[in-house]
Amino acid sequence: MTEIKSHEFDRFVDKSAAHYRLFLIYGPDRGLVSERARLLAEQTDVALADPFSLIKLDVSDLQGNSGRILDEVNAFGLFGGSKLVWIRGVANEKSVIDSLQVLSDKPPEGSYLLIEAGDLKKGSALRKVAEASRSIAVVPCYTDDSRALNSLIDGELQDAGLRISPAARQLLLESLGGDRLASRNELKKLALYCKGLPLIEEEHVADIIGDASAISTDDALDAILNGDRNAFFHAVQKIISSKTPIFLVLQGCLRQFQLLDLMKAEMDDKRLPAAQVMQTLGRHIHFKRKPVIEKALKVWSGAAIAREMSRLQATILQSRQKPVIDDSIALHTLMGTTLQSDRKG
Repeated sequence: MTEIKSHEFDRFVDKSAAHYRLFLIYGPDRGLVSERARLLAEQTDVALADPFSLIKLDVSDLQGNSGRILDEVNAFGLFGGSKLVWIRGVANEKSVIDSLQVLSDKPPEGSYLLIEAGDLKKGSALRKVAEASRSIAVVPCYTDDSRALNSLIDGELQDAGLRISPAARQLLLESLGGDRLASRNELKKLALYCKGLPLIEEEHVADIIGDASAISTDDALDAILNGDRNAFFHAVQKIISSKTPIFLVLQGCLRQFQLLDLMKAEMDDKRLPAAQVMQTLGRHIHFKRKPVIEKALKVWSGAAIAREMSRLQATILQSRQKPVIDDSIALHTLMGTTLQSDRKG
């Protein structure tokens, strides 16, 4: 087993990555997974600007073609040289697991395989294959802790030639985290805002930094569908602090229930299980959110979904008619939907 711990990654990239042909990068921090995958790709001898040498695939590209990974890895580049097959959005798809098992027994000599996966649980099939093989470099990517965030802050601000006060650093630490790329982008924005200043103070951070630990409304929508009141309150607080309109959560919730309505009708008409409908109508949903949607399909009836859509549409109309109190109206409705999910779950 070759697992690269977070504190070992930089040294691994510099010293050992060149000895591997197979990589599995996984974890809940999508930004960090993406960032480390890019760094590993840059350590290969592949011409990344050459579309014949770099083959980028989404996991959906593998549906109906279980042998494509092996075909791509074993195919010769059109103009010779090494080749990198880079697959994103992987969960525990059988085609990926089977292909990685074959390649782990006999690693390719002229190609590389780099797999970006989500938050794989301990004992999941893909982790089992990778962790049992010495020929696969396994890189788990978990949410940055205080030490990692401090290092990230130091690196970005030193590159920009900036210094930061202790109070401003503490506010940064409270605002960043959850997604590495989002945190890095927020720091770049802060550095640009403070260019030429002798010291970054607390007010500069408050002026420019949103809460990068939640960069979208997805956390709130997932909390609503899970019936998790505490998670909903936490997500809403982050959304408010990042200056994101609550109305967007309301709109997103309506779209979510419209999709549930479509899926539920497909399940009822064709007598299909939720998992099968997810493979067709839910292909565009991010892999991390699919379990939440599948659970909602199991606990919400078609009639209940229709009632909730009607209530959300009425709230959207009411919030447009009374813009002064639209946040209060939206939050009241969204909390009601959360409570409904909790009862059904």
